[in-house]
Amino acid sequence: MIGQDSKLISKKMKKITFSIVIISFVFLVMGFHSSKKIVKDSDNKENEAYIDSMMNNALEKGFFPGAQVIVGTGDFNLITKNYGFHDYAKKQKVKLEDVFDLASMSKVLGTTLVTMRLVGDGKLKLTDQVGEIVSMYKNTAISDLTLFELLTHTSGLTPSITFYQALLSTTDNSPLLSKEKSEQYVEPFDVMFVNKNIVYDSKYLVFEPKENWVQIYKNMWLNPEFYPSVYERISKANTNPRGKYLYSDLNLLLVKQMIETKTGKKLDQFTNEIYTALGISKIGYNPLKWASIGNVMPTEVDNFFRKDTIKGYVHDEAAAIFGGVSGNAGLFANAESIAVICKMLMNNGTYKGKQILKAKVVKEFTDSPLAQQGIYRGLGFDKRKPDEFFTKDDFGHTGFTGTFFFMNRNTNRFLIILTNRVNPTRTNRLMYRDDFSAKIWKQINKY
Repeated sequence: MIGQDSKLISKKMKKITFSIVIISFVFLVMGFHSSKKIVKDSDNKENEAYIDSMMNNALEKGFFPGAQVIVGTGDFNLITKNYGFHDYAKKQKVKLEDVFDLASMSKVLGTTLVTMRLVGDGKLKLTDQVGEIVSMYKNTAISDLTLFELLTHTSGLTPSITFYQALLSTTDNSPLLSKEKSEQYVEPFDVMFVNKNIVYDSKYLVFEPKENWVQIYKNMWLNPEFYPSVYERISKANTNPRGKYLYSDLNLLLVKQMIETKTGKKLDQFTNEIYTALGISKIGYNPLKWASIGNVMPTEVDNFFRKDTIKGYVHDEAAAIFGGVSGNAGLFANAESIAVICKMLMNNGTYKGKQILKAKVVKEFTDSPLAQQGIYRGLGFDKRKPDEFFTKDDFGHTGFTGTFFFMNRNTNRFLIILTNRVNPTRTNRLMYRDDFSAKIWKQINKY
């Protein structure tokens, strides 16, 4: 009897223990979800009110015509909002499906993502040299530049080269641009004025389709024989000390060449594979191939080169020269597509159970390997020396057209701001003078 009683007691204790475990688990789950809700509810109202205030003030002051904003975590979006209009005519409101020219954010969301995948797959190494992979650079001054130097902007390459200006001349050999307005220099471009006697080089540029020529704008086709002169100029652009930080578009142009030469595949093929794996479709190069022109935000009124309001084609002239697919610029996207990429990066390369990028590669590229030398850049990614706006763990990138995205795994926050501040002119730098995006990031990242 004593043995039977012991068995019964033992069974009851097991049931009680099991019940306690189940109840504890339930409470744990409830607590987990409720804590998420509390975090979401407690900071969202404050953050949304702050963003609304900043955005409404910016629109009133003419920082930009329109914008998209998303605040999120590694799991979900907290705030998704649109502001303003496509342009200052205020006839078309910004919508969720509208896509913006990302400018230099393309360096990360295009070229760097592809590089990360190839490094993870062992197809590229950070020690790979330009001349080893791209034969045209083998016996040049940039032959031994490494992929690491290019991604950290420590190559010494000059910041940029205005390749497209080699396609332009004037009938009287006078300068293309002047600082002073006159009868000859009428239309504005940046802080300069454009010579009204500009002519285009007919050897390299035509205004109707031509077989095997590259479309660089809706009514412009470029002779591919122009490219060797571009590459030659890049090969001679190593004009600064190596090992020192100097941001340069040329670095990512070279990374693109390394990717395509090494693999035999085009950059946009690789990016499309990654975007497809992530299930995003409102992102890519040459947006008129996958989006309606009505959903593309306009950028600058270009009085110099394309003589048009740029819409549906890349704003950056260097990227335009390469048919809209370039290492430095060219991507268009809506904020929602970028939010998915942020979540993948914040979850160490994983999204919805798919390993898009290897975790060790994500960590390596988003660290600051040269921080001890005072260079806080990541590999491809923008990172900042800690200040009142940024911490050492923040990473992301900005774009010339008025775009911004940053994230932080520790605070579990990301912020995306897309604007078209260069419409109608790139001289509008009001949002930068105000530290506009940085102020919002500081507010979002404090939790």
